[in-house]
Amino acid sequence: MSDLVIRCEGIAKQYRLGERESYRALRDTLADAVTAPLRRLRAALHSANRRPSNGSATIWALKDVSLEIRQGEVVGIIGRNGAGKSTLLKILSRITKPSRGSADIYGRVGSLLEVGTGFHPELTGRENVFLNGAILGMSKAEVARKFDEIVAFAELEKFIDTPVKRYSSGMYMRLAFAVAAHLDPEIMLVDEVLAVGDVQFQKKCLGKMGEVSKQGRTVLFVSHSLSSIQSLCRRGILLEEGAIVCDGAVDAAIDRYLAKQPAAEFVAQPDARKPSITRAIAECSPSGVITVEMSFCSPFPLSPPVFGATITDAGGVIVYGTNTRFEYNDGVPLSMQSGEVRLVIDGEPLRSGTYHLSLWLADHFHDYVELANVLTVEVGRGIAEPLRPPRAAIGSVGLNTRWECYSRETSADLEPRAVGVGD
Repeated sequence: MSDLVIRCEGIAKQYRLGERESYRALRDTLADAVTAPLRRLRAALHSANRRPSNGSATIWALKDVSLEIRQGEVVGIIGRNGAGKSTLLKILSRITKPSRGSADIYGRVGSLLEVGTGFHPELTGRENVFLNGAILGMSKAEVARKFDEIVAFAELEKFIDTPVKRYSSGMYMRLAFAVAAHLDPEIMLVDEVLAVGDVQFQKKCLGKMGEVSKQGRTVLFVSHSLSSIQSLCRRGILLEEGAIVCDGAVDAAIDRYLAKQPAAEFVAQPDARKPSITRAIAECSPSGVITVEMSFCSPFPLSPPVFGATITDAGGVIVYGTNTRFEYNDGVPLSMQSGEVRLVIDGEPLRSGTYHLSLWLADHFHDYVELANVLTVEVGRGIAEPLRPPRAAIGSVGLNTRWECYSRETSADLEPRAVGVGD
């Protein structure tokens, strides 16, 4: 008997912009299951005659995706927002149908794609556990045997008889994950929902998925946390604009993803009334090194100029900040009216994710704030733990940085200065 559990052949999914998919009740899903063989035959007969729409009102979320996944594989699916990751899992979960191609699943599927998917808000947590078990094809006795373990994992003993419409998003997610992981699915499909929970529960969920994989079950895991993908998965699939561009060892997929991150760039006209940053570009290497280059000009000499950078996470929390006052005591020891500045940040300790980089220019008397939350960089694999901030910086994470300043008026460029965690 073959150990193949998922086979996708030429899957494509087209959406019409501004159009919502119709609501699907449970009876519609059950009816689809009965008529699925006939629909697949009809699709095969007509696929040759179907042509993609070239209209501007449509978008292809997936384009001819073909893959095979075998029993016991733990596969991480990565890519930028809009790459088609969630669409692929929704097709595999039978939440939506492909516009073209077919997806065959061999085994019981437990899906955790959106917080509260499959839960009825008017039912209690207890009732929803049994409802989900029934949907997965389990008997009441089977669910009852797992019930205490599910509730304990979700840490919801006090609220299990409360209607889930009164749950917070974190409580929803904890119960939903506990159900999906404990009701013996042969295939687990997990989207980026673990970000709702706290750090400790995220680690708990990752540990549970690791246990599930060791039991010979299959896991497909979509996440922007590359460190989680790397620790859990051996195989990685990289999607770009709806197509698979890398399918192989997880390290190779992550390196390919990070290597293709575009530079974030800002360009502005000089302001004749005040000092201004006229150009800035930020790039992040596969190893996590962030390089920022910016140009500036001023209608009067800055004596001395002060340059600063702040990194904030997606929630707006400052994780790191530094400026040239820290490294050059009272500021850059040059009178400069225009020039270039280069900042190198070792971002490896940052948790994987998207960060906003704010840059600013000042002198001893005025602050000229520029580019707040304009430059966005994606950092890769990190240690996922905060470090002790360096002596000359702010924020919750200690990073090694180096400033380089170049004047356009003189040849007296500055020797690079660095500040590190150990300083």
